[in-house]
Order: sequence, then structure tokens, then C-alpha cells
Amino acid sequence: MPSSPLTTSPLADSLLRGVAANPAAPSDVLLRLLAPEGRPAWHALHGRPLPADVVETVVTHPDSSVRRIVARNRHVAPEQRGRLADDPSERVRAGLASGPRPRLHPVTPLPDEALVTLLTAEDVPGRGGLLTADEIREDLVVSGQIPQSFRLRALKHPDPRIRAYAANSCWQLTSEQLDGLLADPDPTVRQAARSASRYLDPAAMEAELPERDCHWRSVLLCNFAISDAVAEACLATGRNLWSLAGNRHTPAHAVARLARHPDPEVRERVASRADLDAALLAELAEDTDAEVRSSALVHALRRRWQHFGVLDEVPTWTADLIGPPIEQHVDPEWYRACAVSDHPKLRRIAATWPDLPEDLVARLAADPDSEVPRLLALNHPLAPPETVLAAFVACPRERAYLSTLPTLPRTGLRHLLDHEDPEVRALAAADPTLDRPPVALLTDPDERVRRAAAANPCLPADVRDSLLNDPELAEGAAANPALTARQLHDLLDRTGLPGHCQSPGA
Repeated sequence: MPSSPLTTSPLADSLLRGVAANPAAPSDVLLRLLAPEGRPAWHALHGRPLPADVVETVVTHPDSSVRRIVARNRHVAPEQRGRLADDPSERVRAGLASGPRPRLHPVTPLPDEALVTLLTAEDVPGRGGLLTADEIREDLVVSGQIPQSFRLRALKHPDPRIRAYAANSCWQLTSEQLDGLLADPDPTVRQAARSASRYLDPAAMEAELPERDCHWRSVLLCNFAISDAVAEACLATGRNLWSLAGNRHTPAHAVARLARHPDPEVRERVASRADLDAALLAELAEDTDAEVRSSALVHALRRRWQHFGVLDEVPTWTADLIGPPIEQHVDPEWYRACAVSDHPKLRRIAATWPDLPEDLVARLAADPDSEVPRLLALNHPLAPPETVLAAFVACPRERAYLSTLPTLPRTGLRHLLDHEDPEVRALAAADPTLDRPPVALLTDPDERVRRAAAANPCLPADVRDSLLNDPELAEGAAANPALTARQLHDLLDRTGLPGHCQSPGA
């Protein structure tokens, strides 16, 4: 490899990015990249596992852009990321609050202490910033990093600001929990509870309901108490009937009319409700639409309203569109019953539960409904490797997540080298057990395939070293795990990065 230092150039940037992504790079190599001259490599550090000493250095680094590497790194433990909850930089706090990048699922919750710090943060007078504490809180609330268990603990938290946060989420609470907040000793909490309790007040909801179609109108009609007047208006105009059909507060007379509506999607949503009487359920079980009949027939299982979100969300979507569902608190026996059901809809639901026992995992991995094993691959840590690989091939939109799973096969992929999808070819091109080096893929039409082939440790050393001088392929070649620590340091020396620069005989 040439030893003359490079100035800032496409080749230097490619080498920096490649070294940063190299899975064999030791701590001392990665630490060199934290110098200001290593900035082109920082994006690559966001998405890779980091050794403990590198994480410690990054968390305490004086440059906020470096600290953001940990704030948004999904491989770093939440306890370590959570240390940045009171970081002086709002951009670091915002990165932590919005969650790891890329946005993958499932998201590991932050520790309670970090959540409390972010939820109770206030803007510092005189210190302007791009983001306010309220905006950062909003990012946190939608990030998936606040578990339902924290919301329940928040009801009795000693800090009234956290109890007020619980009150603001109260359409997910029981009437007993809401009553506790309404009787809270702190006036701020009581006011928050009174303001939020309108979800149980049909008149308050009716007064707040916007006439135009918008997200807030849908939220109200899906979750809040429904007055007779609102129900009649929706039925008369044919608006928002799907929302009305799934709202547990919809008046019974309106539910009965929705159950006979011409739109099968409306009838199917009614059939998933937990409060249907026997006569209406029997009527829907004989519906002309197969999906409606299926939703009604699954009432053979014990059903509660807590099951409705799962029943409503999972079955009609494909794995490539839905991925793991939102957090649900459903009893294990219900999921086990779903797993052995004759209905594919229920087996899809079972496949989304990550605690399903191993014998049922094996059963669902061989399910004749193709979506069942795919959902299993996305959700269950014991999903067989061949099931995960099949899901990777079949579900392009979920590959970013599937590629992070340790169960995704990285070897034995020769049969995929000629696959029509370049992402699949790239996975195969990186296989270190190929019977011959993937030299032909170095000229593949897709750059991802070329980069993966350049990073394959099967490549002959002379071919790999020649690629290190090619700006187009140097990034892949520098990420090749066959490179030694000494060679990686030499590459960084070439870019002019500070450090190392040992004599040739060292």
C-alpha cells in the first residue's frame, strides 16, 4: 500500500469510512477516528458496535458531534446512551430522545432515570438553541423508548411532573387510575388529569371534534367517548366509519348498524370488537365476506379489549409492511392459543410474540401461511436462521432490521450470488466461506454489491490492496476484516489522520 499521505480527497474519505466500518478494527484504530480529521468516518460509527472503552471516550468527548455517535447508536446499551440525557447540547439530547438510527424495531427502552430527566427538562434562560425541551420531549414520546411499564410506574412517581405526564396519556388508563390522578395532591397533576379526562366525556369530545379530516379527528374518533350525535353524524355522512367501528366507546346502537354496513372493512373491524353480544357475533360469523367471518370466528378464543389492538393491527398486513407491532400487554396463554389455532390470522398474531415457547416457534416456522414465518423472523429471537434468511429475501422493507439480527445467516449463501435483487447479492457477496473469491462481483452494476465483494476476506491480498487505491472500491476494501491492525493504522496514516505513524521497522 502506498505510504504517501493523502490530502482531503474522495479516496481519503472512502478509506476513513471503510476503516470505521471494519468489524476487525480494534479500539486504538477506532479512537483515532474521533479526531476532527476523522469526521467523514463518524457516520459509519453511528451504526456499528463499539468496544466499551470507545463508548466511554465518546460519551465524555468534548465535541458534541462525537457524543451524538453514542446517542443514536442502537448497538450501545441504553444505560450508556442514557448518560447523555442531561447533555449540554440540545442536539445530543434530541438524538437520544428520538431514538437510534436507522429507526429499526424493536426499540430498547431507556432507563427510568434517563426518561425522567428528559421528561422534566426545562430550557435554560439565555441559552438559545435549535430545539426546545418541549420539542425534545415530543421526539421522546413518539420514539418507542418509553415502555408501558414506565407509564404505569409514572402514576405514583414522586415527581408531580411525571405524574402529570401519566395523566396526559390517560386514554390508555383505566377509570380507577384516572380517578387517582384526579385526586392527586398536586394541583398541576389534577389539572392535567381534568384536561385529559375529556376522553371519557362525550360532550367534551363533541365540542373538540374538528369538522375537517385530519389526524386529530381520527385520534378522537378512535379513542375518545362518542356521543349519540357524533355517531349519527358519521353514519349519516359515511365518514370515519372505520374509526367508529373500533372505538370501545361507540354506542351499542351504532355498533349494530356498523355491523351491517356495506363496506366489509367496517364489518370486519366490528367483528374484532370485544363487546359484541351473541346474536350480533353469530350474524357476523355468517357474513358473506371471508375476512369478516374469520374475525368473528376467532371469538372462540377468550377476548378482551387489550387483545383488540393486536387483532386489529397484525393479521391484515404483510410482514414487509408491518414488522413487529406496538407494545401489547396480553396474557401468554392467549398467544399460545393463537399459535395452535386453525385461523392464519391468529397464527400471525402468535408469531409477533417474542416469548412464544420453542416448540411453538418450530411449529410456526413451518406454517403454510407465508406471512406467519416472516412475522416470526421479525419478532422472535429463536426463529430458525433459514426462516430469517427467507424473510430477508422476501421482505425488502424489513432488511435494515433483519440485517442486524445475529440469526441472519452470513455463510452458505453461494446460491444467492446471482439473485436478481442487489441487496440479496450483496449479502451473498460478503460470505467469507465462498468456494471462490467473488472477484466477478467487483464489477457488479450495483455499488452495494461491489462494496460487499471488496470487503470479502476471501479476496486475494494483492486484489484487495489494489482496490485500496480505487476511490470507488476503497471503502469496501478498507472494511475487509482480513486487514490487520497495523494495516488499518497505515491506511489512517495515508489519510493524514493524527496518531500512529510508526517507522517502517516498528
